[in-house]
Amino acid sequence: MIAVVYSGSRFSDWRLADKGRITTGFRMNGINPYLQDERSILQHLHKNTNLINNAEKIKRIYFFGAGSSSKERKDKIKNVLERFFVNARVRVDHDVIASAISTFGDERGIIGIIGSGSNAAYYTGKKIIDNNYGLGYILADEGATNWNSQQLLKHYMTESLPIDLRDKLERQFNIDKKMILERVYFAPQPTNFLNSFTDFVLDNKDHLFINQLVKNGLRTFIKTYIKPLMKEYPDSDVNFTGSVAFNYENLLREVATEEFNISIGTVVKEPIHNLIKYYINKN
Repeated sequence: MIAVVYSGSRFSDWRLADKGRITTGFRMNGINPYLQDERSILQHLHKNTNLINNAEKIKRIYFFGAGSSSKERKDKIKNVLERFFVNARVRVDHDVIASAISTFGDERGIIGIIGSGSNAAYYTGKKIIDNNYGLGYILADEGATNWNSQQLLKHYMTESLPIDLRDKLERQFNIDKKMILERVYFAPQPTNFLNSFTDFVLDNKDHLFINQLVKNGLRTFIKTYIKPLMKEYPDSDVNFTGSVAFNYENLLREVATEEFNISIGTVVKEPIHNLIKYYINKN
């Protein structure tokens, strides 16, 4: 039996397969070595009956997650998984590689991720070429749900949010400036708070203000990450994964084509579906 995991900061998607077929799939809270220690991750695993019931049967685990880039952070996740899945060989790698595999397979190209966070890289068909992107929700994440929520709250607190959106936001979340600052700067896991506004932005995507807010994030992402990669690797195909890329695909393609003359290929919301197929074929 194998397990394939794709984890963002908000959710982790799991698929278990045995003898060439998927036996179960489920979603848990995200696992991010930046935000959690080994003890809390292990406790998290022990709460899921699917994992408890299959822990000894699983022989290979392919874990791809946000924050799993450096050796230190990969080892943190690997140590936890090896303790829980006692008979398994474990591979831990960054979510960018998973996104590349899910859209390119073993072919080369530029992969962009815009979901709860954002990142981009060139994929050789075997590995990701290192770069200085993926700086997290404070310094980067342009276009992602974190970024959109930050912009929404910034406009709310500076009273530049249209009154109809302001009223909706207050009715739905019962927020004020003091509470927002407390949750962002002093409470644990501020990304969870920021991500709680994801559905609000999506539900109001046809509002001109939200439409422009989202487009500005996508524009900034492409300008900051995709354009430099295309300059370095010309004529590359460009694929995307992530909830924002998928939910606002029409805006993404519009901005890419009309403002940057970039043609976007495949857009996949959840890489886990293609990942499990890829690794079933490899085992």
